[in-house]
Amino acid sequence: MSKQKWSLPFKVITAITAWLGLALQLYILIDNTPGNGMTPLQAVGRFLLFFTVLSNLLVAISLSMVIILPGSGAGRFFAKGSSVTAVAFYIFIVGVVYNTILRNLWKPEGLQRIADEILHVLVPFLYIIYWLFFAPKGSLKWKHPFQWLAFPAAYLIYAMIRGAAEGVYAYPFINVTELGYGKVFINCAGLLIVFIIIGFLFVAIDRMINHQIKM
Repeated sequence: MSKQKWSLPFKVITAITAWLGLALQLYILIDNTPGNGMTPLQAVGRFLLFFTVLSNLLVAISLSMVIILPGSGAGRFFAKGSSVTAVAFYIFIVGVVYNTILRNLWKPEGLQRIADEILHVLVPFLYIIYWLFFAPKGSLKWKHPFQWLAFPAAYLIYAMIRGAAEGVYAYPFINVTELGYGKVFINCAGLLIVFIIIGFLFVAIDRMINHQIKM
C-alpha cells in the first residue's frame, strides 16, 4: 500500500482511540458518583473542565468529520494543513505538559490509568504521526502559531472562571486559591511563551518536510 492508502485506516484508528479514551474517562467520572460528591450531570461538567479532554475531543471530532463527511464544510476545514497542524499542536501540548509536569503528581490505577495513558500518550502519539506523514504540508506561515494560541488562551480564561465559580481548578498551576493571581498569571504567561515556541517548531518541521517532498 502507498502512503496515501494508509491515510484513511490511520485516521480511523486514531479517531476510534480518541473516542474510546474519552468514553472511558467519562464512564469513570459518572460511575464514581455520588461517591465523588457529584451528580452525573456535574460529572459531565467536570469532564469538560480539562484541556486534555477538550483537545482529545477536537482530535476525535475533526477526524470523524474528515472520515465521515469529507465533502462538508467541516470536513474540508479539518482536512486543511493549518487545521490539522493546529490540532496536532494542541494534542502535543497535552502530552508534553502531562508527561513533564503532571504525571508525578498522582498515581492513577485500574481503568483510570488506562484512560490516562490513552488520552495523554497514545492519542498524542497517533495524531502526531498522522500529522507528520499524512497531513498536507507547505501551507503554514510564521503567523499561525499566534493564531493557534486562541484555543489555549480561551481555555485558560474558561478554566479560571469555572475555578472561581466552583472552587475546583483543573490544573495546579492555575489554582488561584493556593498560588494567588500573580503567580498564576506568571505561570500562564510562561506557558503561552512555550506554546509559541512549540508552534514555531511545528511550522519549521512543516516547511522542512515540504522542502524534502519537492526535492
